[in-house]
Amino acid sequence: MSSSSLSRSASSHPLAPYGWDTGWEAEFAVYAGQGLLPGRVVRVDRGQCDVVTAGGTVRADTAFVTPHDPLRVVCTGDWVAVEPAGDPRYVRTYLPRRSAFVRSTSSKRSEGQVLAANVDHAIVAVSLAAELDLARIERFLALAWESGAQPLVVLTKADLVADPVTLSHLVEDVESAAPGVQVCAVSSLGGDGLDVLGAVVAGGTSVLLGQSGAGKSTLANALVGEDVMRVHAIRDVDGKGRHTTTTRNLLVLPGGGVFIDTPGLRGVGLWDAESGVGQVFAEIEELARECRFHDCAHGAEPGCAVLAALDDGRLAQRRLDSYRKLQRENQWIVAKTDARARAELRRDWKRKGAEGRAAMEFKRGRR
Repeated sequence: MSSSSLSRSASSHPLAPYGWDTGWEAEFAVYAGQGLLPGRVVRVDRGQCDVVTAGGTVRADTAFVTPHDPLRVVCTGDWVAVEPAGDPRYVRTYLPRRSAFVRSTSSKRSEGQVLAANVDHAIVAVSLAAELDLARIERFLALAWESGAQPLVVLTKADLVADPVTLSHLVEDVESAAPGVQVCAVSSLGGDGLDVLGAVVAGGTSVLLGQSGAGKSTLANALVGEDVMRVHAIRDVDGKGRHTTTTRNLLVLPGGGVFIDTPGLRGVGLWDAESGVGQVFAEIEELARECRFHDCAHGAEPGCAVLAALDDGRLAQRRLDSYRKLQRENQWIVAKTDARARAELRRDWKRKGAEGRAAMEFKRGRR
């Protein structure tokens, strides 16, 4: 089939509203020859998933694609090959992912958890009903950049900030913690800012992330145009919400695009997100290239461009502290899962320990 014919076939396919394109059609060709059906996972629940196909949504078992590696289990957003019939009907495989949003679980086994697959935009929802936590936003953004998706920060419940100047300053504060990321304030109830957000999400698949009480379900309902997600009021005592959404659900938006809503995330652990951390703190990475030593730790080394920027006010102490914290956390999680990285981290600890002891001996000798 020619490329033009393939393009026409993909654009007229019943799954086109769910993101089906020529790339997915080409990837699926071998499975089509086996008589399997293409579909996109719209929900996963205890070894089974809901898959939307050309003929409608079917319930399928994932027993054939449930490996020991938790990063390879079927998740919402996956494109899969489903049996045309059977009771139960099985998912036989899923197509290679273009992107995946992965976080570290709270498990002591240091496992990663895939929250959404094949995502173009990662929307981080932050409620203006509570004090901004810039460090948490940076953490979300590191995972978003690492996933391969384009991040976007949405400040929800903007109607609670009556003063436009105050709202503008809040947006600026978040922009300072999110270089290269669009930040917009929206009111799901009043409709303010929804046109800007709708234009973004119309161009592909978006995943909505954030803490409980961030207004994600209300935002999802506003974008879809109907009450598809249940909404609970937040607690007045601390401004926190309950887990209204308990599963990850994929929805088609009336204005175009696909939307994945997720449960509120209390814990957002990094998972091998070195490049993501680097993109969140792009200005620090840029400064580090000017340091005298290529392995500068930005502690007390001479000729450190990062510390120089800190001293003259070009870099905020909060940003550097957050950068260091996320770097340490990422090194730790990688070391727990990668033997080579673990050995390198151990050598680094020994080297720093030796340098510290040498410095103490030098000070004692001078005395």
